Amino acid sequence: MVKHVLRYIKGTLYYGLHLSASPTTSIHAYSDSDWAGCPVDRKSTSGYVVFLGSNLISWLSQKQRTVARSSTEAEYKALANVAAEVTWVVSLLCELGATYLCANPVFHARTKPVEIDYHFVRDKVATGDFKVNFISTKDQLADIFTKPLPGPRFAALRDKLNVVSHQPSA
Repeated sequence: MVKHVLRYIKGTLYYGLHLSASPTTSIHAYSDSDWAGCPVDRKSTSGYVVFLGSNLISWLSQKQRTVARSSTEAEYKALANVAAEVTWVVSLLCELGATYLCANPVFHARTKPVEIDYHFVRDKVATGDFKVNFISTKDQLADIFTKPLPGPRFAALRDKLNVVSHQPSA
């Protein structure tokens, strides 16, 4: 396992996040989970990515704290995590826009039961703050954070996240 990690690090030394001027400031986010993906404790892994325009600004891959009893519960936990992150990002951008950062900009993971997550997300959708859409597996950018992928699929998703190689010229 250590050899695999070292080979991966060696092969990605010159990769970095590419940021560029974006014609839009809209926020788009993707979340996913792998229900009961850990063979040891059957906890799911959640992952999300958040874009500001075309730039990746936030991402997470994290094992869920509790065992989800269904794929729906695992997905809701992932959705609640990204909803909280987007809420924080919007709040931060509003504060920065007002040139005054009055709150601690460190996001602390929430540890509420799934029922709270459900109502949190539902409230955001009901107020029009969020629009939740199904994303097919082939378009799911958060897959890179939640499951092992074949090399070509990993490279394609990495490219969509604007992670590019900046290998120095010899």
